[in-house]
Amino acid sequence: MNFLSFFQHLPWYTPWIFLFFFLVTIARTVLESMDASRDREPRDKKMYSYRHKQFFMTRAENGFYQGLVKAVGDRYAIFAQVHLPDIVDEKVPGQDWRAARSRINRKSIDFVLCDKEYLNPKLAIELDDASHEREERQARDAFVEEVLRMAELPLLRVHYAENIDVEELRKRIEAVIPVRN
Repeated sequence: MNFLSFFQHLPWYTPWIFLFFFLVTIARTVLESMDASRDREPRDKKMYSYRHKQFFMTRAENGFYQGLVKAVGDRYAIFAQVHLPDIVDEKVPGQDWRAARSRINRKSIDFVLCDKEYLNPKLAIELDDASHEREERQARDAFVEEVLRMAELPLLRVHYAENIDVEELRKRIEAVIPVRN
């Protein structure tokens, strides 16, 4: 019996069964290799080096932070360099929240005062130094101000000064968020 005569005695659908199992085996092999390649780190990805920064804030920000701590005492928790999406919610009904988030995603606020019990944001503070005089920075500042206005989170803009008047800063903060006993 030769090779072809073997197939002549089989039902008509037998070659289709062989073809089906052959294709399933190939598909399975391809899918397994795709899963394995997805788990591997690509070879062309360069590994970069990193190191921690010596200072978390600039000298001006740190000086202002020290004055801010004195101005608010233990009434508020103070957070520095807070990303805007951490304090405003873009998931407003009726809008494309992914697009809304992308508009604020890389923007931050210099300082945020939060109540100590729930860490509810009470006041955003921007420390305006010389960089805020640039035209592109002013456009960014106007956008952030509008976002915070819509989110009903007050913003206090403070011009950078070498020596911080702690009492004046306290008064400005209390004018926006009055102290309650």
